[in-house]
Amino acid sequence: MNDAKTKATDVDPVDFIAAVEHPTRKADAHTLDTLFREITGWVPRMWGPTLIGYGAYDYTYDSGHSGRSLATGFSPRKANQVVYIMPGYLDLAEPLSRLGKHKLGKACLYINKLADVDIDVLAEIIRLGLADLQTRWPVDAG
Repeated sequence: MNDAKTKATDVDPVDFIAAVEHPTRKADAHTLDTLFREITGWVPRMWGPTLIGYGAYDYTYDSGHSGRSLATGFSPRKANQVVYIMPGYLDLAEPLSRLGKHKLGKACLYINKLADVDIDVLAEIIRLGLADLQTRWPVDAG
């Protein structure tokens, strides 16, 4: 659902990352920001209070529900980094088997620290998720 918490905001993602207290999460957030910028070519925007998003898409489900959401991105949370691979339809079993230590949600990965995963495989997964999203909905720079 695209409620008030997940709409794009005017908060600067660089400032948000600078305010991350945990030193490993902060360093990993800088690395992820660089990675997402390189992969997408887009400048990030904050979505709600904690999501750093790259690109956006408008959707309308068969139910009639519609909205706008980030295309891909991450959130440096206290417990872990959450990487959003939208919209979660693609079978990523093969690259996930090569990723390293992670937990999987419907459309996101939970990573304790980037040192636990293969960053090249993570980049591959981000690219695959974004490419899959672009086959379903028009994606723009947001």
